[in-house]
Amino acid sequence: MSEEKNLNFIEEIIEEDLANRKYTEVLTRFPPEPNGYLHIGHAKSICLNFNLALKFGGKTNLRFDDTNPVKEDTEYVDSIKEDLQWLGFKWATELYASDYFDQLYNFATQLISKGLAYVDDGSAEEITALKGTPTEPGKDGPYRDRPVEENLRLFEEMKAGKYKDGEKVLRAKIDMAANNMHMRDPIIYRIKHAHHHRTGDAWCIYPMYDFAHGQSDSIEHITHSICTLEFIPHRELYDWFIEKLEIFPSKQYEFARLNMTYTVMSKRKLLQLVEEGYVQSWDDPRMPTISGMRRRGYTAESIRNFCDRIGIAKRENLIDVSLLEFCVREHLNKLASRVMAVLDPVKLVITNYPEGQIEELISENGPDESYGTRKLAFGKELWIEREDFMEEPAKKWFRLAPGALVRLKSAYIVKCEGFVKDNNGTVQEVHCSYLPETQSGNDTSGISVKGTIHWVSAAHAIPAEIRLYDRLFKVENPSQEEGDFKEYINPDSLHVISKAYVEPSLANAAAGSVYQFIRKGYFCVDKESQAPKLVFNRTVSLKDAWAKEVKKS
Repeated sequence: MSEEKNLNFIEEIIEEDLANRKYTEVLTRFPPEPNGYLHIGHAKSICLNFNLALKFGGKTNLRFDDTNPVKEDTEYVDSIKEDLQWLGFKWATELYASDYFDQLYNFATQLISKGLAYVDDGSAEEITALKGTPTEPGKDGPYRDRPVEENLRLFEEMKAGKYKDGEKVLRAKIDMAANNMHMRDPIIYRIKHAHHHRTGDAWCIYPMYDFAHGQSDSIEHITHSICTLEFIPHRELYDWFIEKLEIFPSKQYEFARLNMTYTVMSKRKLLQLVEEGYVQSWDDPRMPTISGMRRRGYTAESIRNFCDRIGIAKRENLIDVSLLEFCVREHLNKLASRVMAVLDPVKLVITNYPEGQIEELISENGPDESYGTRKLAFGKELWIEREDFMEEPAKKWFRLAPGALVRLKSAYIVKCEGFVKDNNGTVQEVHCSYLPETQSGNDTSGISVKGTIHWVSAAHAIPAEIRLYDRLFKVENPSQEEGDFKEYINPDSLHVISKAYVEPSLANAAAGSVYQFIRKGYFCVDKESQAPKLVFNRTVSLKDAWAKEVKKS
């Protein structure tokens, strides 16, 4: 292992720990709070924790930090497990902080018995006022020197439900003048008369994160507890609890969380978007949630590859969402079958094609022969994209225009003979003649054309709804802008095409199936899709359209 190059800083720590025989096995954990759906930022943490354990022959626990019954729900527990499995990871043991409620309570009584914790009757405002500021020390409160026996009795009464929410808290007794604000007698238990999704009404006091987290790590013998940078100030308290309780010395290490352009990563803000109707649900394909990305057609492999490419850093940075989209395109290019779909249809009539004749043409399913072929019905009337015809062609226009030749993909070369408009001046039909000797794969004409367009048979095509998703916000970093972050939502983040046409091979396409719509992008069958109404979500365009806009500006 010592010969391996380009280790990140956490891998270097683990390698050194193993070399020094500090641990015989690496054990990490992924500890989500079940109060929302996982997002792409969590995916980075998931990949880090699980891949570290895999790399060094260890294991990873899944532990739900379920210490706040007001916000937590089994719906979130189930979604988290589904996302982890979809990403391709298997946890060693499924655990819950609530598994340790009895043990954590006993840890708290040990601290009280050692004179290192006390019950405080002060209100939240009074406790905050006495805590001081980062530049001014705090002051001892009136309850700080309560006798051990009284604290034990009051804490037991808190557990028994004698007091109301907020009436008392249990605090660690450390140092009200500490430079680190987290060390100024932090609250470690509070009263919450709320139903817990696992323990029901058995408890009415719940440990705070800082008390539950490190001790849960220690109980499980987690060797490397990996957190994001905002937990650096918490590390001193993490170590203090372990030292005073004389338990297994788990160690905390911090890395930079994932911040990505054109989105938000705060669960609170994501919940606002759902509850206030800016998106339809947690799995709305515009959301940065793993379930939203899965519904949009992102693949697990592309997300894992993205997390690997951005690496592990010690400093915060903002990752361009274009890198994620590149990873998605890269994988879908290898994975997605090629099909034809017309999103803005106009009818093309082949005037010299025999009336009533239908022939089967052969088209490739992918970029090379290994993907196989499929049959396409071809007849006198087709649907083509409206943008593929121009009445007065621009310079270097290689698609359809009066008198112009173009190839219909996997079919024939056609020549535009004319067009028909309605009373509003909108083109309704484009009339062409075809050259029978120019069939793809059998062309004996010697005619060369520069343009190729896609099409579907009007008689066989299936109507479909197409949902074109774009970035949810119109600014790079909405959380850093002035005012309400919701003011920066992109009004064009969703455009619904109610009547597009797709080729008949998609008639029974299953939800979650991904395709490349030739010349239009990568698309995924939505979970709401059901014959005869097919629904497709655009996963990502064929090229980075936003990069062009930035270049223009």
